[in-house]
Amino acid sequence: DDHCSGVHLALEHGTAGEIYNIGAGNETANRVLVNKLLALLGKDESSVQYVADRLGHDRRYSVDISKITKLGWKRTRSLDEALEATVNWYRDNRWWWEPLKAKK
Repeated sequence: DDHCSGVHLALEHGTAGEIYNIGAGNETANRVLVNKLLALLGKDESSVQYVADRLGHDRRYSVDISKITKLGWKRTRSLDEALEATVNWYRDNRWWWEPLKAKK
């Protein structure tokens, strides 16, 4: 919901060719995000497959949302709320993604 409203706002009121980052406005470490998803999925850490870090490995992500907020955009959900909604969408719409997974 938040992402789509940000894209719509940028399309309607942004400058053509400008880049508008849409995000929560705070950093989230990758491990924190993984742990949140595991909890929502009812899984434990044994579900995670660890691999060697690549050169320049990102440990967290944070985007500068100043341009989109200048257009008036505000998030309406916390990260936890948005993750839960996303997980629920994938659970409720298995018909959409399961055939894609089966093709691999």
